[in-house]
Amino acid sequence: MHDEFLRAAIAEAESGLAEGGIPIGSVLVHRGRILGRGHNRRVQQGSAILHGEMDALERAGRLPASIYRESVLYTTLSPCAMCSGAILLYGIPHVVIGENLSFKGEEELLHARGGRVEVVQDPHCQMLMRRFMEEQPGLWNEDIGI
Repeated sequence: MHDEFLRAAIAEAESGLAEGGIPIGSVLVHRGRILGRGHNRRVQQGSAILHGEMDALERAGRLPASIYRESVLYTTLSPCAMCSGAILLYGIPHVVIGENLSFKGEEELLHARGGRVEVVQDPHCQMLMRRFMEEQPGLWNEDIGI
């Protein structure tokens, strides 16, 4: 099952890159069904907060807490402090991360708060980020707050 949903997150990341943005994608999955999909739209929308995970949550719309507590969030890159905070706020118990070599977010915090965190080190996710970081270092640094 992970492959299908990680591929959906990767497709989102590729869409973001094609739009001139940052190639990070995410999908929120409940009982084998994608509820929301998104990608980093900070550049495209002139937004301070639309990381891939935040976009997927926004596009899933308002949901009952019980849905979040039974969901899995797939993301192509380790979630930052802001996105991890949203994961914790909504009680999403399981996060599958495409890669964390380019950036290691708040995985320890998620784990410490009872979350299940899986890092798959997907080669395609790694390649997307490595290439982007080489080609757009200023934009990458802006996105992670450097």
